[in-house]
Amino acid sequence: PVYQLLLPISRAKYPDVTEEEEKLSLPLSTMCAAIFDAILVHMMNTVSEPAKWQGLKRTMVENLNKKKVPHTLDILMQQYGRSDIITLQEVSYSLIEQAQNGPLGQAFHVVAPAALDAVRDQNSVVMLNKSTFPNGALSEISSLVEAAFPEDVTVPVAKGDILAITTVDASGLPYVVASFHGDTNGLATKPVVDAVVKAMSLDDSLAAHTLVFGLDANTYEHAKPGKQQDVMEFGERYVQHGLTSVWGDLPQPSNYTTFNARTYLQPQLNKACKSTDKRKGGDVNPKDFILFKREDFELVMTRKDNTGDGETYVEDMAFPTLNFPSDHGILSAVLRPTEGKTAGLS
Repeated sequence: PVYQLLLPISRAKYPDVTEEEEKLSLPLSTMCAAIFDAILVHMMNTVSEPAKWQGLKRTMVENLNKKKVPHTLDILMQQYGRSDIITLQEVSYSLIEQAQNGPLGQAFHVVAPAALDAVRDQNSVVMLNKSTFPNGALSEISSLVEAAFPEDVTVPVAKGDILAITTVDASGLPYVVASFHGDTNGLATKPVVDAVVKAMSLDDSLAAHTLVFGLDANTYEHAKPGKQQDVMEFGERYVQHGLTSVWGDLPQPSNYTTFNARTYLQPQLNKACKSTDKRKGGDVNPKDFILFKREDFELVMTRKDNTGDGETYVEDMAFPTLNFPSDHGILSAVLRPTEGKTAGLS
């Protein structure tokens, strides 16, 4: 039943909601969902015919919903299965479980946050190649990162957004590997990077660790001042910490890793646009980064992928597509250790 997929509006979260309103919220939400679905069906039957649009819908549901997790896992295994480290964001519990119990789990330690978010179902994940990191994750230090936030500032992070772990590679070199999903406007990104660096510097046992940090920074080419995180400003911040990225010290604002646009056949109408306006009205931005200390690695190669073949990024193509299930491109890199370090990474 549809109502079992919904949650009531909680008085604990919204104190202004009365007990009666909390009780009625579930049946009202169910009725509103039915009304919305009826509107969508009416719209489609007005502009097309059931024999045409229903087949298209079935194809999209099959590829973008039912097969999203296995398709994602297949791309990761086939194209990125030889990587040393993989960081993922907005990962569902289903994907984590299937990764751990499938071919990826045989090749990688699949590490999820201890405070897993099974309700919102969006979690940051780290995958460590078992050959490179035979002992897997030694400890989770996400709580140390959150404890390093400024006391007088509310950082918009949700449960499961931050995962930071320690590990040691096969040669004995210690690492901190972090994965982070920024809020929609990217306002948590700078504070989280600040907190990761601060947490490592304040803990003597972490100060000598090598940092590799993969993140969906949710940065923007043309940010709204005070409301969104500008990508160039973010670049200035990580450089201040002695970090660089796979895009260098100065990221290119037009080096996009997202291009998605919403139709009017979904509930967030404020984000919808016409197909002719998808470039202007869509989310086309440079959002994804891999950060590391300048003193630890030299960048050999950076590649982005929005096709699932491991090497091709088609510019000006909206995605996800039937062949690529993510709304963020895959970012990959090869890092060569600087003098004194013992191993490189991919």
